[in-house]
Order: sequence, then C-alpha cells, then structure tokens
Amino acid sequence: MTVLIRPETPADVDAIHALTVAAFRDAEHTSHTEQFINDALRNAGQLTLSLVADDGDTVVGHVAISPVSLSDGSEGWFGLGPVSVLPERQGEGLGSRLIRQALDALRGQGAAGCVVLGNPDYYGRFGFRADPCLVLPDVPPEYFQAQAFGGPIPEASVSYHEAFNASA
Repeated sequence: MTVLIRPETPADVDAIHALTVAAFRDAEHTSHTEQFINDALRNAGQLTLSLVADDGDTVVGHVAISPVSLSDGSEGWFGLGPVSVLPERQGEGLGSRLIRQALDALRGQGAAGCVVLGNPDYYGRFGFRADPCLVLPDVPPEYFQAQAFGGPIPEASVSYHEAFNASA
C-alpha cells in the first residue's frame, strides 16, 4: 500500500501522541517530552503545519512545524520538529518524505526560513546548516541549523514557543 502524506485531522491526535512516544522511546539526546510538545503546540494554536504519513488506516509518521521568534524582529521563520516515525518503519524514508513535504509547504507559503535542532548529518541533507548568525542559546551551535528560503539568514537569537517546555 502507498503511504500518503497529508495534513493531520482531529481523528489523528491520539495516534500522533502514541506514535511520538514510540518513536522517541529509545532515542538519545531527548527529554522524552516530544508528545507533550506536539499536544501543547496544537492546544496553543501554534501548529503551522502538522503532517502525517498515513499507511492505510495507520499513522506511521508525523512532522510538526511551528513559528519561532527572532530577536531582531525578522518574521516568517519556523521551527521543524518534532519529527516521528514508528520504530518498525524507520529506515524506509518516511521521515525524509515528511520533512521534504513540510519544507516545500513552507516555501509555498512564502516563509523566510526554517530552523531545526538535531543531528547535523541527518538534517544537512535537507539543506540545513549551522550558521553563526542564527543561534539558539545554551545549545551546541553545530546542532542548531537553519536554512533561508531566498533571503539572507538574519543575525539573531531564536526562541521557540513556550510549548517546547511542556513536560506533561
């Protein structure tokens, strides 16, 4: 069966929560709060984009996109993540498909750029690069990456929505 990438619906919320728990259960470098972050972003109306990978009647992957704030006042910047794929489906390219479709959607909406906190080897293949102009305080700079969609990368500090502090 072909996996369809589509926007989340209200019927997907519980499946996204469970999927995210499973996807990050054994992950390193995580506080294991990604499911709460997704829920808090949704509840705050801060999910700019929430896509699922749907295999028949099963949600097997998810990506969230939310707005970020830049200290210089630049607008149109977004954060990628959390990105989740069921452990038994990892390695099939579902995460890559979700990320590419989310980035394409952002470009189509006229976004200025996107940031991500994560493994540079993984996210580098999608065009993300660490840039000393754009920083996330208290994070090793090589793990905070950005890409601009046409314009320059601003010189600023980035702040994620308070939902990223959710712990339950």
